[in-house]
Formats: sequence, structure tokens, C-alpha cells
Amino acid sequence: MRYQVKHITKYKYAGKVSHCYNLANLLPRNTARQTCLESRIVISPQETHANKRTDYFGNNSYHFEIQTPHTELVITATSLIDVMESRSALSLDFGISYENALKFLKETPSIDVIQAREFCLDSPMIKASKELADYASPSFALSRSLYACVEELTTRIFQDFTYTPGFTNIATPLTEVLAHKKGVCQDFAHLQVGCLRAMGIPAKYVSGYMETLPPPGQEKLVGADATHAWIAYYSPQEGWIEFDPTNDVRAGSQHIVTAEGRDYYDVTPLKGVIFGGGKSPILEVSVDVSRKPDGFNNRK
Repeated sequence: MRYQVKHITKYKYAGKVSHCYNLANLLPRNTARQTCLESRIVISPQETHANKRTDYFGNNSYHFEIQTPHTELVITATSLIDVMESRSALSLDFGISYENALKFLKETPSIDVIQAREFCLDSPMIKASKELADYASPSFALSRSLYACVEELTTRIFQDFTYTPGFTNIATPLTEVLAHKKGVCQDFAHLQVGCLRAMGIPAKYVSGYMETLPPPGQEKLVGADATHAWIAYYSPQEGWIEFDPTNDVRAGSQHIVTAEGRDYYDVTPLKGVIFGGGKSPILEVSVDVSRKPDGFNNRK
């Protein structure tokens, strides 16, 4: 499937901003199941200095500085991406067992396993805890396939937690999400990552987009899409496998990856420092994810 993604972020300031420094994670990365054919960022006012680099996690980071005084900042990221369907799901009766996966992760010195084990460690926004292990453990029998364990955990989060916009914010701790069983995609991804790490399985936080389709007979509204979050866990036999606990599915051709990291802090779409601006700015975000025919090119 080929998609064009247009992500517009607009800040309106009460006072004049003299200059600012920013880091954007808005350019989709290449993965085993997707290829970013082209991407670009347009900044208004035009950036004074800019630098695109690959960060520690392999994401396409865009650093920019604006020295022109301004009261409005607009960042427009446009990308063209080819996304493949995920490989067929494993049978629940096959695949490496949870017990053997733990043994493999502990005893195998290969570079892939060593790098994956980093994602078992605590991160700024996710701390493994007894509470997370207690919630996850009913799904993790040692003799059961690891895939089946993770799939069941995904379904349990989907069934046990209620999608409630506005109940949480980026600083809400997992203990509160777990206690109230409410949140949004970011919370559910953090929760599943924390549960997997608590059970000894490496897990990443994945940021990106999910194609949404309008009801039959209705046109899709411009700007109606949004950023999304899901997880990827490491299987010694299968590599990194993605699940979406918000929708109880394995991430597939409708999931477009922008960035991967330990948690949201590593993949924040836009963060930075401003000088001036007065009180808190007004933030407007518009996202469009649209299917394009093969051979489509958005260059002009």
C-alpha cells in the first residue's frame, strides 16, 4: 500500500518569539515492512540553520533553529511511503516458547540479541514494576508460544481499558493508568511495553500514523487523521513484531511508522526551546493519511 502523509503543526504565540531551537521526529523511517520513498519538511518562518541526522535509535531526526522574530510557527511534513502487510501471524501452537525466549535472550551473545536486551531496561517514562508484572503474568505461561502470550496481552489491554481522550496527559504515570483503566493510545502502548519488560521481553514504543476510513457513503474529512502509538517486541526467532493494543490488532499495512524508541520521550513529534512568546501558545495539529496509486510521486 502506498500512502502520502501530510502532518501540519501550528503554534500561535501571545507574544513575539525572538528565536527557537527544535527537534522534529516527523520523517518516517525505513523498516522491514515499509520504505519511505521521499519526505520533506517546510518551516515557516524559514529556518536559519537545519540539520537532518539519524539518531541513536535509527530515526530520522530534524534539528532546526529560527532566529527570525515570529508570533506563529508552522511545520509541514509531507512523506510518501510504501507499506507492506505484515507476515502471516504465527499459529498459537508454534513459535518459540516464552521459556525458551527468556533462555535465548539470557544466553545468546549475538549482536541482535545484545541490542534487543537494551529494551528490557527501564526508560524515562516506563519503569518495570510488580504491578505491571502482576497484570501481565496471567498471559505468560512458560510452555506457551511467546507470540500467543503477547497476542493475549494485547487483547486483554483492549478489553480491560477504556479509550478516554483527555483523562491522561503525557506526564500521567502508568500506575494511574493501571488503576483507572483509562487512557489513549500512548498510555496503552506504554502499558504494554512496561508489561513486556516486566516479563523479561524487550519491547519498543512505536510512533506513527494509522489510516482511518470514513463510514460508508461519507467523504473523509481533511485533517481528521492523527498520530498513533503501538508497540514492537523482540522474538529470538522472528525479530521485532508489532502489536496495536488500542485496536487489538497486529500492526499491518495501515500502520505507518515514524519513529521507534524506549518510550514517548524518545520519539516526541516536536520539542524544543523558545525565547519569548508570552503565555502558553495555541497548538493546532492537522494530519492527513491518504492512499495513492503505485507510481504516484508528489514532487512538483
